[in-house]
Amino acid sequence: MSTDCTQIAHALGQLGLYLRNAQWRGEQTEALTPTQVGVLTALHRNGPARVQALARQLGTRHATMSEVVSTLVRRGLVAKERDPDDGRAMRIALTPEGATVAAERDRVPPGLSRAIDRLEAGERAAFKRTLAAIIRDLQIAGEIAPQRMCVTCRFFRPNAHADARAPHHCAFVDQPFGDATLLFDCPDQEEADAADRRDIWSRFRAGTPPAG
Repeated sequence: MSTDCTQIAHALGQLGLYLRNAQWRGEQTEALTPTQVGVLTALHRNGPARVQALARQLGTRHATMSEVVSTLVRRGLVAKERDPDDGRAMRIALTPEGATVAAERDRVPPGLSRAIDRLEAGERAAFKRTLAAIIRDLQIAGEIAPQRMCVTCRFFRPNAHADARAPHHCAFVDQPFGDATLLFDCPDQEEADAADRRDIWSRFRAGTPPAG
C-alpha cells in the first residue's frame, strides 16, 4: 500500500470517527447502533420502505435488517404498516417519536458544516468528483451498497453544456448544473443500466458530451 493510500485512508477514517461520535451525542441517540441510525435516517429521507429495500440500501443481509427493525419496533421508533402498492406486503415507517429522533440525527454536525462552507466552489467540486470516483469503484467491487448518485443515474447527462460552471444536465428536472452540486443521495435517482453507467462515467471523467 502506498503512502498516499495510507494517508488518505487515515484522513477518511478520522472523518468517519467524527461522524460516528456525532451520532452518539444527545440522550435520544446514544443507545442506537450505527445500523439503527441508518434505518431511521433512510426512512426520514425517503419515506416508508420494505425491509428488503432497507437491507439493500444499507448493505446488510435481510435477516440482519429484520432484527434491527424488530428492535426499533420494540423501542417505538418505527412501526409496520400495509404497503399501499401491495396489500399483502408490509413496509416500515417512522413513528412520531422515531421521526423526532431521525430529524435530530439527520443533520450535518455544525463543525463539519462550517468546514465545508469554508471551501471554495472549485474545492467542493473537486472533492465531490473524487468522492464519486471512490464510491463508484467500491460499488463495482461490491464493497458497499449502490448509492443514489448523479453519476449512475439514467437522467444524468455529463458535459452536455458549454458553460464550464454548469456543464452537466439533469433530464429529470431539465436543468444544468456543475460538479459542486453533484448529489450522492438523490430521492429521484433511477439507476441506469450497466452499459449506460459505464458510458456515463467514461464521458463524465473524460469531459466529453453525451452521444447524439
